[in-house]
Amino acid sequence: MAQRKKRDAQAQPQERLWRRIDLHLHTPASSDFQEPTVTLLDILRKAEARSMDIIALTDHNTVAGYAQMLREIERLEWLEAARRLQPDEKWRLDEYRRLRGKILILPGFEFTATFGFHILGIFAETTPVRAIEHLLLNLNIPADKLDLGATEVGATADVLTAYRLISEAGGIAIAAHVNSSHGVAMRGLDFGGQTKIAYTQDAHLHALEVTDLDSKSKRSTAAFFNGSKPEYPRRMHCIQGSDSHRLNRDPGNPKNLGAFERITEVLLPAVTFEALRAVFQGSDFTLTRPFHGKAAEPYDAVRAAREAGPSIVQSFHDSFSQRGAKLRAIINDICAFANTNGGTILIGVPADAHKAPAGVANPKQAMQAIRGAVEQLITPPIEITFAVHDSGKVKVLQVNVPRGDDVPYAVEDNKIYVRNEAETYQAVRDEIVALVQRRAAPAVEAASPRPIEPPIERGAVQPPASIGVAEAAAPPRTGVEIVESEKRGGTFYHAVRDLRNGSIVRNVTRKSARKLWHYAITQHEQHPVNAAAIKWLGDLGLVTSARRAGAMRYDLAQRAPDGAIRIYYGVSDDGVHGDWRRVIELGGPPPVPADTPLEANHS
Repeated sequence: MAQRKKRDAQAQPQERLWRRIDLHLHTPASSDFQEPTVTLLDILRKAEARSMDIIALTDHNTVAGYAQMLREIERLEWLEAARRLQPDEKWRLDEYRRLRGKILILPGFEFTATFGFHILGIFAETTPVRAIEHLLLNLNIPADKLDLGATEVGATADVLTAYRLISEAGGIAIAAHVNSSHGVAMRGLDFGGQTKIAYTQDAHLHALEVTDLDSKSKRSTAAFFNGSKPEYPRRMHCIQGSDSHRLNRDPGNPKNLGAFERITEVLLPAVTFEALRAVFQGSDFTLTRPFHGKAAEPYDAVRAAREAGPSIVQSFHDSFSQRGAKLRAIINDICAFANTNGGTILIGVPADAHKAPAGVANPKQAMQAIRGAVEQLITPPIEITFAVHDSGKVKVLQVNVPRGDDVPYAVEDNKIYVRNEAETYQAVRDEIVALVQRRAAPAVEAASPRPIEPPIERGAVQPPASIGVAEAAAPPRTGVEIVESEKRGGTFYHAVRDLRNGSIVRNVTRKSARKLWHYAITQHEQHPVNAAAIKWLGDLGLVTSARRAGAMRYDLAQRAPDGAIRIYYGVSDDGVHGDWRRVIELGGPPPVPADTPLEANHS
């Protein structure tokens, strides 16, 4: 440890370096560990061989593996003080000291919550083992099973209680292998939406461990939890871990990984638990990346962002100037992100991935200008952070904006902006009312928490959804619906429902409408839908589909029990769920579904 502190002290102040971490490792203290002759020193020596910086020992429902290491070191140090060390014991003590000086070893556990969901709790190396054991007892691990390392320990605490207690104890709460078995994303179960949302969006949850972190698919788990999904507005930090139950990969099953064979890199100013926890508590999602090995192409955060394109949580500005419209457009985006779901702004690079980035000539000066403008123009205060990326031969500036708690945020006291899909707009009256209601919502929910529906037991058969029963299908989750129209003074005024959040904005005209609203109103006024022209599948239908602004959009229909037809305009792939997936196939080969994380193998 002294060597590591010396190394960090020699680094420049606040200099950040990519560090290798693996926060999901089992030891022989787990009852299902597959190589019982392996020792803790074997695991640490392999960590050194893989150039690991931070590891966590996370046995099932116990901290026994980590405790065993501390007891062995304590025994060897006692023998050393008594001058009774044998040569092999001296070697072991020297190895422990050397390896602990190079690698930060954190205590932790993999907790089995109610219904079998797995949660990692990671703690600082200064945390007493007894404190972690006390926490496990509070999570209802039976005292007589506290050292067994068993995966099944009877009735325990629920998922949300586990997140809260781990966080309140100063730990890092991570949902384990969320897109696989025992994962809280409940992959493949198309029910219990409120449960999935609660289990993956809770404020006490710091990160999601996924098994497909290096996937570039739009169906990857990280893409699913990037803040753009209507039901999952909180963007989540995603990492990967080995979840190894053996030292070396199983030669008979390559998917059964060994230790440190699926790791993450984190950009840290120092190799400390505090620095690691700060990353997971922050709003910069470019500080983690999958590790592929030295020969692999380095992760390019700018390229990945451009491939995803503008969205409700991401915007681009091709250049920067300290004065005029360019700086003001950035300030408006910051205000809009704070009022919506938070987000990331990339400056010095166009959204079009085919165009070369211009970069920012002086990123430090740009940061000072933006921070000063935010402090001067936006009220109440909002804390933003920055990052600088090399993209080609230029510097690209990244601004990270958290989702604000003290909404609404305003520019120059009275200009309130919101993010609507991939655009920033000045809020209208009904949207301002919704922001005020959102600020009051946490107090209401705290006083009367919404019950969480229990998941179906694993292995249970789900009854198929019934096509043809209107109430069986909820509306799409993106797009807009014209719910009312009224002609006054020769002009049509419409009430527009935003399907992403259910809010209704009234008195919208074609002239005052935003892009998507303008499209919907134009279609509604000039091209009324003919029910006979709709491609029906039961009571759900496809009106039309087209690629607009680089993304597929669908106009969809739903027949109500009274025979009325509801039209949903401009639905994106993110908004398609359940039986609507089958409906869009009526227009031809479907786009890749985007509402279910990609399945990945879990050892």
